[in-house]
Amino acid sequence: MNPHFPSRRRALALASSLAATTLSLALPGMAAAQAPAYPAKAITFVVPFAAGSATDQLARAIGQAVSAETKQPVVIDNKAGASGMIAAQAVAKAPADGYTLLITTNTTHAANEHLYKKLSYDPVKDFAPISGLGKGGQVLVVNAAAPYKSVGELVAAAKKNPGKLSFGSGSSSSRVAGEMLKQLAGVDILHVPYKSNPLAITDLLGGQIDLMITDTSTGVPQIKAGKLRALGYSTHKRSAQLPDVPTIDEAGVKGYDMGYWFAAYAPAGTPAPVVARLNELMARATQSAAAKSFFDMAGSEAWTTTPEELAKFQAAETQKWGKVIQAAGIVAE
Repeated sequence: MNPHFPSRRRALALASSLAATTLSLALPGMAAAQAPAYPAKAITFVVPFAAGSATDQLARAIGQAVSAETKQPVVIDNKAGASGMIAAQAVAKAPADGYTLLITTNTTHAANEHLYKKLSYDPVKDFAPISGLGKGGQVLVVNAAAPYKSVGELVAAAKKNPGKLSFGSGSSSSRVAGEMLKQLAGVDILHVPYKSNPLAITDLLGGQIDLMITDTSTGVPQIKAGKLRALGYSTHKRSAQLPDVPTIDEAGVKGYDMGYWFAAYAPAGTPAPVVARLNELMARATQSAAAKSFFDMAGSEAWTTTPEELAKFQAAETQKWGKVIQAAGIVAE
């Protein structure tokens, strides 16, 4: 019997074990090396509003920057209608792989659950927050020929003539902003609904309504043309486009702060590394030349968050919008 055989056998066994261990340790790295980096194909941005809308314009600006960095196409898919529900439902049901995203606003993710009895999606459970994209405010305007020169004068007139003044709105943001003014100022102003803010502006110019709180992209051109008078800005900070116009809070309606926001969401269950990568891409995209051009034009500003910050912000906004909607007695459809 060869006295060295047991040692040789143990050596062979040890070598075999080491080889197996080395292979098992290498497998994860090999798999990672073989897995395609994200993104490996075109990404689709689903937009809840029509082409040409503010959300659509921002989505295209962000998409242009993301495509330039990743060398992958970004496709814009406008699914307008039903207050954004069609688009939100489509993304909620899409594969959770990071290739279908929702570029949306407070309409789908803060207001709708209070405005509709049944939603075709759950704004929390069906989505993975990615990042905030931008924030903007609205402007309280009256006809340039109106006697009101300030928010204080307008509120005083409304208190003196309850139910006689009227405000128009053509979006949920505009409507809720008007209702918040009524509640915080303690005035009774009649609401007149419109299908869009530009239609309400037309009637404001024609004297059919007395005031409205509208997005700056709709209101500022009329203000600069001298056809409308700006009395107050809706957020806690003045607009760069209207630096001489006080905020509504500054003008005496304390606690008033009602803006709008844009954000990006993926379907729930999207892998954390993909969400993290998208968060980085979105943050850089908001600083691109195309995005900056949009923000300057729209009178809004870039606003980015972590996914966790967006989730907390959305929860707070949903509560705020719900409080105003319920106090206004707006009946869910």
